[in-house]
Amino acid sequence: MNENLKEILRKKQQAQEELDSTPFPVDDAADEERDSCSLPKTQSSHAHVSELSKGKRKASNVDTFFAPRTTRGAQPSIKSALASKEVVHRADMAVARWFFDCCIPFNALTSIYAQKVVDAIAAIGPGYKLPSYHNMRVNLLRDCKEECSLLIDSYRKTWKETGCTLMADGWTDSRSRTLINFLIYCPRGVAFLKSVDASDITKDATTLCSLFAEVVEWVGPESVVQIVTDNAANYKKAGQLLHERFNNIYWSPCAAHCMNLILKDIGSMPLIEDLAKKASKLTIFCYNHIFILAWLRKRPGWKEIVRPGATRFATTFITLKSVHEHHHDLQALITSKFFVDSKISKTSKGKEVISIILDLKFWDNCLIISKIAGPLIRLLRIVDSDEKPSLGYLYDGMYRARKAIKAMFRNVKRSYKPFTTIIKRRWDTQLRQGIHAAAYFLNPHFQYDRENYCQKTGILQESFGKPIALTMAKEMQPDEWWKMFGSSAPNLQKVAIRILSQTSSSSGCERNWSDLENEGDVGDITGLDQSDAFEFEHFGEARPGDSTYIDRFDDANLGDL
Repeated sequence: MNENLKEILRKKQQAQEELDSTPFPVDDAADEERDSCSLPKTQSSHAHVSELSKGKRKASNVDTFFAPRTTRGAQPSIKSALASKEVVHRADMAVARWFFDCCIPFNALTSIYAQKVVDAIAAIGPGYKLPSYHNMRVNLLRDCKEECSLLIDSYRKTWKETGCTLMADGWTDSRSRTLINFLIYCPRGVAFLKSVDASDITKDATTLCSLFAEVVEWVGPESVVQIVTDNAANYKKAGQLLHERFNNIYWSPCAAHCMNLILKDIGSMPLIEDLAKKASKLTIFCYNHIFILAWLRKRPGWKEIVRPGATRFATTFITLKSVHEHHHDLQALITSKFFVDSKISKTSKGKEVISIILDLKFWDNCLIISKIAGPLIRLLRIVDSDEKPSLGYLYDGMYRARKAIKAMFRNVKRSYKPFTTIIKRRWDTQLRQGIHAAAYFLNPHFQYDRENYCQKTGILQESFGKPIALTMAKEMQPDEWWKMFGSSAPNLQKVAIRILSQTSSSSGCERNWSDLENEGDVGDITGLDQSDAFEFEHFGEARPGDSTYIDRFDDANLGDL
């Protein structure tokens, strides 16, 4: 009996040994966890916990192979799938009350960080408490600045490959401090570098040049292609001094400001001033009388006469076009029984508005001026955007604008000359730079124009003459085209990429400085460093837009200008 029991135990032990010796496929995380569990008892419990947590972290990496639960098409969790509509509505209402109570703009929901906030809170679960007021404005802001500093450091490789543009923008805050903000533009986006309080310094050319040189040294002189500032004389002189110090860095004026000055000069012509005054009277009359505005809004296809423009400049011309688009509605208004029987039609202002609306010459002039300003506004919107490099399109854009104005007047010199003279004067005295001509010449979008093939057969050799290169010349961004098809001329390729990767304006970020004023007393604790931190976070992550080229820029609110 004992021998039988011993035999059974021996067979079980042998079977267990065979089972243990069988090589089962295990992952690294399991190995580490098993190793951590077999630590000698003499080791500290701290090491044991550390090894366990290490194994768990490694095992959790499987999450990286799956899209987040909130991604479109992703499988929801069991808990969220079983949540009733009432529970979801209650969560939505909580978010809505917060937005309404704090007057948070609705477009905050479109932020790339909005869903990340919700996911992070949901991962913690009930009991999470929001950061305190002090923690948000000091500790977390500092941490975000450090995070963005690391992001900007990662841009340095791009700066060396494609070059970058140093942008200097001055502004005055609510405490009457004169601040100069320095930003860097590259195809990956705009990065905020620092803000200098220039309230107590003389802003002459020498001082500004020293400030610019300090930033250039930090970025790397070999990475900076140009510096873009406004057109003030001291900034222009400072740019020239900087070029003497670093002969590979060029100064360029802000193209958006120059275009705005061109439109401002055209808008100051007597004919256009008179049209603008009449258009202003029409809009004020309609919007000051609610019953008239209510009648107009019932018209089919009605759009507001006064609405946010597609650009911050050229409001006079956009308004003239908007008024002209509504001329049928306005004419229907003054001939309607509703208006004729009203008391307002008998007043002096009412009669003046009626005379303006019935003046056919007024409508013809509005249409003509809108078409004249159309090419200029289109170019302004191109250079005023920082979504894509615009330097390669400025020279051709000015040429197209002048050509379109001449064609509209059927090349009658006495008709188009007043407008083209204004454009030429601003272009020659302020805007035109050698780097603009170089960018135009190197832009394959214009070099590969089929109308000029017979004149430029030399450009169709080697890799430049490949059929795909010809096809993609007008489809790809110019700098990307040179990266792909410029290998036959490596030295020229490098120069072309550096030039065609730049912007032509420093105004693309000006609209954002006012955000600093909306942060309450953000700057009251640590002064300018706190402002720096906020702007670091605001510009820290580049948000390049969709592929946009000169023939595809959105013409919303401009129609057939």
